[in-house]
Amino acid sequence: MLFSIFISLVLSSSVQSAAFPPLGYERRLLKAAFDKRGYNASEPSCFTDAAPTTAAPRTNVWAGISSEDNLAVWNLLHDPASGLNLTYPDDAVLTDNYVFWIDALHTNKSAVLPYIDGNATAPAKYARAIIFEGGKTEPDSQEYMIGPLPVSAETTIEKLDYIYNGGSGGSVPYNARYFDSKRTAATEPLLASIMGNISDITSALFQGGVYFGSSDERTNLVSTSGTPLSFDGTTSWRNIMFRFPGSESRSASYMTPLDFFLLMDCTGTDASKYYLKGFVTGEKYYTSIEELRAAFEAGTLAQEYDQTLDSAWALVDYKPELGVRDLEERLAPSTLEIGGKRYRVDSKEKYVEYMNWSFYVSYSRTLGMMLYDIKYKGERILYELSMQEATAQYGGNQPKAANTVYHDTYYSLGTDYGTLVEGFDCPWGSTFWNVSYYSNNETVTNVDSICIFETDMNFPLSRHRAAGSNDYGFVNLGTVKGAALIVRAIATIGNYDYMFDYSFHMDGSLEVIVRASGYLQSSFYYPDQGKWGPRIQQATQGSLHDHIITFKGDFDIISSANSLEVSELKAVNQSQAWFPELGEFEQIELDTYAMEKEQQFNWAANNQAMYTIVNPNATNAWGEKRGYRIVPGRSNIHLSTLNSPWSNKQSEFSKSHLAVTVQHDTEPYCNSVQNINLPNKPQQDFAKFFDDESVEDADLVLWFNLGMHHFTRAEDVPVTLYTEAYSSIVFAPQNFFDRAQDGDLLNRRWIEVDEEGELTYETYGVGLESCVGTFEEPVEHIGGIVEE
Repeated sequence: MLFSIFISLVLSSSVQSAAFPPLGYERRLLKAAFDKRGYNASEPSCFTDAAPTTAAPRTNVWAGISSEDNLAVWNLLHDPASGLNLTYPDDAVLTDNYVFWIDALHTNKSAVLPYIDGNATAPAKYARAIIFEGGKTEPDSQEYMIGPLPVSAETTIEKLDYIYNGGSGGSVPYNARYFDSKRTAATEPLLASIMGNISDITSALFQGGVYFGSSDERTNLVSTSGTPLSFDGTTSWRNIMFRFPGSESRSASYMTPLDFFLLMDCTGTDASKYYLKGFVTGEKYYTSIEELRAAFEAGTLAQEYDQTLDSAWALVDYKPELGVRDLEERLAPSTLEIGGKRYRVDSKEKYVEYMNWSFYVSYSRTLGMMLYDIKYKGERILYELSMQEATAQYGGNQPKAANTVYHDTYYSLGTDYGTLVEGFDCPWGSTFWNVSYYSNNETVTNVDSICIFETDMNFPLSRHRAAGSNDYGFVNLGTVKGAALIVRAIATIGNYDYMFDYSFHMDGSLEVIVRASGYLQSSFYYPDQGKWGPRIQQATQGSLHDHIITFKGDFDIISSANSLEVSELKAVNQSQAWFPELGEFEQIELDTYAMEKEQQFNWAANNQAMYTIVNPNATNAWGEKRGYRIVPGRSNIHLSTLNSPWSNKQSEFSKSHLAVTVQHDTEPYCNSVQNINLPNKPQQDFAKFFDDESVEDADLVLWFNLGMHHFTRAEDVPVTLYTEAYSSIVFAPQNFFDRAQDGDLLNRRWIEVDEEGELTYETYGVGLESCVGTFEEPVEHIGGIVEE
């Protein structure tokens, strides 16, 4: 019987109203297996066929532009009458003007509030476009805003300058613009020529490894270079590292680096002026081919370790050589919504309702998933909650690691949202949504890239047992089931798989969680480089680095007039008349005050300060200001290096735990997508957000950092594990209500024992769901699970 229940539960995660959906390989596979065994799925399953629907109260004004609008914008930009003199990207060269990408422009909050809170019409929609303008006298990258949409006679094309404070608006110098395929191709002839001239050296040093160009059949190495590629846009370079590609997977090449680096200057649009700056190998710098060859012929370039040619050890597949775990052939426990889905969605407007929570989901190619108009019991908590940047900075005694700082929005992080595997990336039966972005004049859709599901917290939300002297050992016991709704996406940006979770708890708390898995950007191993990480394979070192993920929380506690209250926990000496024998003694008390000015700040030592966004004009029944506390979770960190030349001014947002500013339509993002190559002259300078503006009774934005100092280890092979690379923060009601928000939950048990020992067990009508299918013949073995 227990086996039948288990099988029914597993099946129900794929059954929808006793019928399998038309997609999903594993769903079809399970159905075929059960059909073959004579399973009768005519009884109700544990799931409805989809989440119940609802209608969003307003249009999702934060949604991206439609594919029709993208095409219309594309055609407008390429219309000769627009005067942009554009070349189709596939045909373009460095000295042409061409579109890099098109996306939606954020909608100003000042225009949105009258619509969602009043009777105003919906604000106009605009697109934003980055155009590489290599055909100008001073070539650059310029961002434009196009609208209103849909395209009509009223639609204009204007420079998008107002959201950037670096002094040049939406313009980025050519040398600092995104290093796209055109720029890569322009450097390829020089790279191939240099490496071809030293192929005998690289072949001798690296087990036959040679590079004659990325498309040359003789090439058996891969090249890679990171960012930044410029300091201020006046010059540009590539610091190139070489790796073995890996016989099974090119992505495993992250784990097979070679001790060979080529440094190149690639300033300007004239590739004939690019030149070799030098080579680095064996922890030495050679400024020319002649210097390198002289060292090779003198026998001083010998490698102490050979890198592995077979990278099978770096693949995320089954490794039987590690041994066998008892009972591992059984399916692992899973989160199952056995009572049916308890949340509602409006899939068209990307709107969700759950246990008195409501919010909209938006998406952009650069930031990925964003949440808007987050309300609990009809009252707004946050206007916006969004990831702003994923920064990584490395350290090491070689050019690639020492030079590397990544801003993942530079690589259009949102476009790297991938398909989520049901039952593994997200529970079976989750609600899946696609995301779409635009490549030139076409729409690209990533299928099943956002999942929504309710999960058991695996601990009660609240509980108490009142002790007693009867046979049961208690007088009464109350316990409330803990559950939460999670909205999840995973972005694979090159080597790392970032998992983003927004978790909505039953008590009105909201948790933000980031996890990191994927390949290390590793370095070649040298015994004397242990200060930058341990040896993790034959010739591979795990490179020490930081992950800093910056978020924006635009709080509107009841209204847009909020303050940031600080309650410092202090140890003070005092005396109390009723303890005369103690004289003065130490105890704790709170020193509470409102933060006055915009500032960046860190968590207090020993966490002896509570930070709360409050509405100074609204109180609960007890006269306390209503607010939400900012609760540090796991691994709340900031960037370790505060004065590095590679992250000098363009990464200021990553250098403190927290920051508070006043909301302005001109400051929608803490960063710009092309900022990474401007450490000395950023397009968006976060430090300029702080201009002594008062944050008392104002529209506040909290910027907060999650992440992890990645102390690399052998257990990062083949990839980093989500269990350890984990960071979180919680926003929890702080006197926002008059009491805890658990009393209205029916999923609870109340047990009383009277003086005679009679036990009363109250279920409030919520029992254990039954969803047992039947078999027409006994099942002895299905999927490796044996009936006992």
